[in-house]
Amino acid sequence: MTTRLAVALMGLLARLPLPLLRALGRLLGRLLFVLAAPRRKVALRNLELCFPDVPEAQRRAWARESFEVFCQTFLDRGWLWAGSEALVRSRVKLVGAVHELDGDAPTIVFAPHFYSMDAGGLALPLSTTREFTSIFATNPDPALDAWFMGGRQRFGNVRMLNRADGVKPIIACLRKGGLLYLLPDMDYGKNDSVFVPFFAVPDAATIPSLSRFARLGRAKVVALYSRMTPDGYVAELTPAWQDFPTDDHVADTARMNRELEVAIRTMPAQYYWVHKRFKTRPEGQASVY
Repeated sequence: MTTRLAVALMGLLARLPLPLLRALGRLLGRLLFVLAAPRRKVALRNLELCFPDVPEAQRRAWARESFEVFCQTFLDRGWLWAGSEALVRSRVKLVGAVHELDGDAPTIVFAPHFYSMDAGGLALPLSTTREFTSIFATNPDPALDAWFMGGRQRFGNVRMLNRADGVKPIIACLRKGGLLYLLPDMDYGKNDSVFVPFFAVPDAATIPSLSRFARLGRAKVVALYSRMTPDGYVAELTPAWQDFPTDDHVADTARMNRELEVAIRTMPAQYYWVHKRFKTRPEGQASVY
């Protein structure tokens, strides 16, 4: 019941003018930065590990802004998932190499965990009629899970898959000429991970699924970097990556992290720093947290 009331409240907040909604998100983010001490420490530690040469004051400012953007983008889900299609189209723009969506070549969209990723996830089906598959973990709260799944599938021909469903439906969609929206830039544990550099951390556990799915699906890879702006969101598609994938999934995964680093440097406060990105360590190494 509590979740349903919260979802209903999100629908009401969605009617607010965007500047007012963003101001509310900024206020909540500042409060959360103070109150959510464990996550604040994680964000600060991640930034320290990734940007050791950046002054501490700047890293702290990025962390505080990161909490603000987290809350702003969360509140924005109200209008993203319940507002009219015309409203969403007016506030969410897809730019860059949009021509990469033309035709029926199997295509993987590398969509890293910027806080605006759900806006980017709507920008794609609003811009193409191609079948669109994505992988998300199920939320343990059924009402919240239904809200997330319904919002993410509200436009276009979108199919959400649970990780437990395995790779067969993913590869089948790709080989039929579909799109795969892939978010492989979190630390999902030791299983199937490889240790590759990420910023100043030389051994970040990273899932090599981008390389493997590209080879199995005979797919090209483009990146989608989603950015929150004062007017809404801009999701930028990159041209297809050249010479990707190769026969070396470890080298491919290291390249993926390098590509992501470039994007993060353009908007460091908008990346998902509250996740323990380096919780999985090589054998014998102590926790960095």
